[in-house]
Amino acid sequence: MFDSNDLGKQYDMYHKWRELKSEKEYYEANIASVKKDRAELLSSPALLEKFAREKYLMKRPGEDVFVLVPKEEE
Repeated sequence: MFDSNDLGKQYDMYHKWRELKSEKEYYEANIASVKKDRAELLSSPALLEKFAREKYLMKRPGEDVFVLVPKEEE
C-alpha cells in the first residue's frame, strides 16, 4: 500500500518546488526592476509624461497621435 510520502509523490513535490523557486526568482528580479523604473518616473515629470505618452497613448488637448504599426511579412 502506498502512503502520502511515497517516491512518486516526493518526486512530483520536488519538481513543483523547483518550479516555484525559479518563479520566485523571476518575480523578485522583476520587482526590483519595476521599483527602479518607478523611482525614475516619479523623480522626473518629463520621464513621466514620456512614459504616459508611449505606454498609454495619452496626449495633450488639441494634439493628434499617430501610431505606426510595422507591417507583418507573410
